[in-house]
Amino acid sequence: MLAALGFIITVALSQHKKMFNSQKRLDLRLGELEKEVKGLNISLKKMGKELDNLQGKEDYSKVYDIGIGNSAVSGPKDAPVTIVEFVDFQCPYCARFHPLVLEALKAYPDKVKAVIKNFPLPFHKEALPAAKAAFAAGEQGKYWEMANAILDDNSNLNEKAYRGLAKKIGLDSAKFQKDIKEKDGLWQGHIQEDIALGNKIEVRGTPTIYINGRKARTRNIEGFKDEIEAVLKEN
Repeated sequence: MLAALGFIITVALSQHKKMFNSQKRLDLRLGELEKEVKGLNISLKKMGKELDNLQGKEDYSKVYDIGIGNSAVSGPKDAPVTIVEFVDFQCPYCARFHPLVLEALKAYPDKVKAVIKNFPLPFHKEALPAAKAAFAAGEQGKYWEMANAILDDNSNLNEKAYRGLAKKIGLDSAKFQKDIKEKDGLWQGHIQEDIALGNKIEVRGTPTIYINGRKARTRNIEGFKDEIEAVLKEN
């Protein structure tokens, strides 16, 4: 009887010790997590301040000289307002804000034209192939159709996706594939020219949008239209 009672007490003490050690480890881990969260909050605040400083230094009145170059134009070539959109075709933010440009073209069919410039980011591996797929579509007069199709959903870009989009927008698939292979070097040169231009005119990320050479401030259609109207009043 006493032996059994002693065994039960020993087991109970062992379980209690295990629970105590588990609680101790949990407390230590919680303390570590609290430190990590505190450090993350400090980092986020620091990044926010750096971003505010960067935006504060942005001169939105500055007018940059941005030539059309080899870029395909959507809208009337003699339109008084030119929107230049620097994009990375794999960038989710480019996909999100590209419709602003399309809405502006629709709202001002006689007064606005738009141009896409390439600014592929190094960590987006499909940005270059996607840009070249758009150039290949341009060989058949459908650059903007392909660009719009890519940016409509750029979450799963790959060679198969480009072939599917080419078929969807009515391209000659054989010519599309042929141009992709044979004109890669030419388009690589065009893309490098866009990157060099972007660096020259202070493109810091994508998308960066210019309206008649000035960086656009807003990221909503109402503000976008206000900026376009202000430019129209200047002309």
